[in-house]
Amino acid sequence: MPSAENVYRTDGTIDSFENQFPGRDYEIEFTAPEFTSVCPMTGQPDFGTIFVTYTPDKRCIELRSFKYYLQTFRNRGIFYENVVNTILDDIVAAIAPRMATVTGEFNTRGGIAARVTATFVGSDAGSDA
Repeated sequence: MPSAENVYRTDGTIDSFENQFPGRDYEIEFTAPEFTSVCPMTGQPDFGTIFVTYTPDKRCIELRSFKYYLQTFRNRGIFYENVVNTILDDIVAAIAPRMATVTGEFNTRGGIAARVTATFVGSDAGSDA
C-alpha cells in the first residue's frame, strides 16, 4: 500500500489540517524541549522548553510544520516575552483555535530562570455554536 504524499509545509510557516471532531471541546498539548533563540542584548544562545495547549475549532496544527516553524527562532534575536506572544499570535492566525496557551520555560542564565505564559480565548469559546 503506497503511503500518502506529504503536502505539509517545511518553510517555517504553521500548516494545519481539518479537525475531525469540531463539535467536541478537547485539548491538544505539545512540548518542544529543544527550543533555541538568541538573546538580543548579548547575542548569546537562549535555551528553553515551549509548551502549547489549545482547543481546536475547525483546524489543527500539523506537527512537522510546527517543528520547522520553531526552528525559525534559532538564530533570531528576541526577548522571551516576544517569543511566547509571537508563537501565540502565529497559532491564532494559522488555526483560529477556541483557546490557546503558550508557555516558555527558559533555562537559567545569570542565576535567573524565566517562565512566560500567554493565553488566547476566542469569542466563541464555551458556546454551543
